[in-house]
Amino acid sequence: TKASLRAKVEHPFRVIKRQFGYAKVRYRGLAKNTAQVLTLFALSNLWLKRKQLMPAVGKVCL
Repeated sequence: TKASLRAKVEHPFRVIKRQFGYAKVRYRGLAKNTAQVLTLFALSNLWLKRKQLMPAVGKVCL
């Protein structure tokens, strides 16, 4: 549905704002701000998938 699609799209923005504290641009210039936002979205992808990326935390793997 429309609401579930919107939730999937909006969730990375919540991660960037709440987890990483991004409220407004920090730099002057479009290139620097673009680089920062792209980095934050890459980190938000890792944040959202952290449980799948580290399934063996707390387990001894031999």
